[in-house]
Amino acid sequence: MRLEGKTAIVTGGGSGFGEGIVRRFASEGAQVMVADINSEAAARVADEVGGLAQKVDVSDGASVDEMADAALSAFGHVDILVNNAGITHLPMPLEDVPEADFDRVFAVNAKSVYLTARALVPHMKARGKGAILNVASTAGISPRPNLNWYNASKGWMITATKTMAVELAPHGIRVNAVAPVAGETPLLKSFLGEDTPERRAAFLATIPLGRFSTPEDLGNAALYLCSDEASMVTGVALEVDGGRCI
Repeated sequence: MRLEGKTAIVTGGGSGFGEGIVRRFASEGAQVMVADINSEAAARVADEVGGLAQKVDVSDGASVDEMADAALSAFGHVDILVNNAGITHLPMPLEDVPEADFDRVFAVNAKSVYLTARALVPHMKARGKGAILNVASTAGISPRPNLNWYNASKGWMITATKTMAVELAPHGIRVNAVAPVAGETPLLKSFLGEDTPERRAAFLATIPLGRFSTPEDLGNAALYLCSDEASMVTGVALEVDGGRCI
């Protein structure tokens, strides 16, 4: 029960890595808001873990503010914020990515970190404590061709994590990131371009441990970084990637 008495918001918590984080947090005693643009997915996961469901568009300031207000109203305080919601564009040459896709990737993957910080950092500062976790990607550390602007958005997230950590440390707020390799999530097909056995095999060949990241892997890493066990850890981008970035 490493999170007993703690409260958390997990964006994109209705599926994939976010769902894995929600389930791990709940199993360790946290009260969790499952925030997702898919309200049905959020409700399903929240019902199964005894959490609170909230529909949110993390790229929209008013929607993020509504999420924060709902969490504070229900819980009284927020200890942990996990910025997990993310999207990608399809693999293609960087100059061929449609402008609308570029804008959407940066709105969801980058602007959302600003919006959630704007909504919740003042509350954490007032309490003198808090933990923020940004779900980045190996793409932001060791980028590969044809996912250029997705890679860049995750690199942005890692830099944001480090600068937030330095600025917020005097206020007792820790900020870290996790960098998973691709996993069995709704985004896998988009990363691969086409989900075929051949493409999966080719991708897995680049991962020394020979498998994808799982929601459970991310849940375990997130649990450590957001728990008091990591009280001296801030500003890191923890690779949960089976050695992909080596």
